[in-house]
Amino acid sequence: MSTPSPTEERLRAALDARARLIDAHDLSPYRPPTGPAWGRRRVRRVVSAVAVTVAAAAAVAFLLLSGSPERPRPAPPARDPSTSPPATSAPSTHGSPTSEPSPTSPPVTPPSTAVPTSR
Repeated sequence: MSTPSPTEERLRAALDARARLIDAHDLSPYRPPTGPAWGRRRVRRVVSAVAVTVAAAAAVAFLLLSGSPERPRPAPPARDPSTSPPATSAPSTHGSPTSEPSPTSPPVTPPSTAVPTSR
C-alpha cells in the first residue's frame, strides 16, 4: 500500500477525535416527547376538516332546499266547471239545535239495547 497523504492523515485524525467524543449514553434512544398530547398541527387539521365538512353540508342543504328558478312549478289541475262541490247548509247562529239530521250527514242509529243470550 501507498503512504497516505498529509490531508488524508489529518482527516482520519479529526474523524477519530470526533468518534471518541461519543459514548454509549449518546447512542441510547431519546425519550418520547412529554408535551401536550394534541399538537398545533393536529388541532389545525381537525378544525379545518370540520370547517370543510360544515361548508359542504351547508352547500348541499342550500342546493336541495332552494328551488331552482329554471323549473316552473306545475299549475294545479283545472276543475270541470259543470261539477261543483255539494252545497252545505250553514249552521244556525240563533235558536236551539234541532234534532233533525242535516241533509249531508248520514242518519245516526241508536246503539242496540238487546242483551245477548247464552246457550
